[in-house]
Amino acid sequence: MSEELTPHFEDVQAHYDLSDDFFRLFLDRTQMYTCAYWLGGDDMTLEQAQIAKIDLSLGKLDLRPGMTLLDLGCGWGAAMVRAIEKYDVNVVGLTLSKNQASHAQKVLDEMDSPRSKRVLLEGWERFHEPVDRIVAIGPLEHVGLDRYTAFFERAYELLPAGGTFLLHTITVLSEKEIIASGLPLTPAIVEFSDFMKTEIFPGGYLPTIDMVKEFSAKAGFKLKRRQSLQRHYAKTLDVWAAGLQAHKAEAIEIQSEEVYEMYMKYLTGCANLFRKGYTDLNQFTLRK
Repeated sequence: MSEELTPHFEDVQAHYDLSDDFFRLFLDRTQMYTCAYWLGGDDMTLEQAQIAKIDLSLGKLDLRPGMTLLDLGCGWGAAMVRAIEKYDVNVVGLTLSKNQASHAQKVLDEMDSPRSKRVLLEGWERFHEPVDRIVAIGPLEHVGLDRYTAFFERAYELLPAGGTFLLHTITVLSEKEIIASGLPLTPAIVEFSDFMKTEIFPGGYLPTIDMVKEFSAKAGFKLKRRQSLQRHYAKTLDVWAAGLQAHKAEAIEIQSEEVYEMYMKYLTGCANLFRKGYTDLNQFTLRK
């Protein structure tokens, strides 16, 4: 069944291939476009916090020299670079973004390491090579609920017995959980949610914590640990928004005033959702 699935190239490229120069206005040198880990509080730079997030993620994988790490949704390659530097492993990165694939491969090619370093412009749907560990920082949001079963089954199939899959993903509350928490489901919240689905991340879908537990268990995984980084994402979004605002003129020149305003609405609105508790960021350590 999963062999017949076609990766969601168009949805992902609609967002991530906007312009590398535009994203550089508010991202740091790692170009990590996911929640940072503010372990040292406000004294940390965005780059330090992103490296701390990569270290937190890789540190849960029990990596050893010579292993092969698959990075699902590898972005601009920062986690693979860190994995080679810190753990001396082979890396394979998958991305559906042309800009990310070419940048990540260039960065890896410049590294002085005998380890294998490959970036494929391809989705997990068409990847069948066995690997030792898997890290997925952010791609689940683009998978789509109809593919959850196939996604977790593929990850399980690629790993050896005892292999670890670290999944880093945004999660949302179910309607029942929202009601139980007393959070108001206002028209403004519903409108912003629709805006995110249509304008920012077309085709995106956010799971609840229970959904990740259910689909991963159904594939055979055992959940070893779940860690929430909710407040860390609110802070990351604040820093991104401040960075973009500080480069307003350049952002408009690279894109347009409309795109600038849209991204400011997205970054500030999402920070608000994380702060109030409507959304969360969780890392799931899954063991085969």
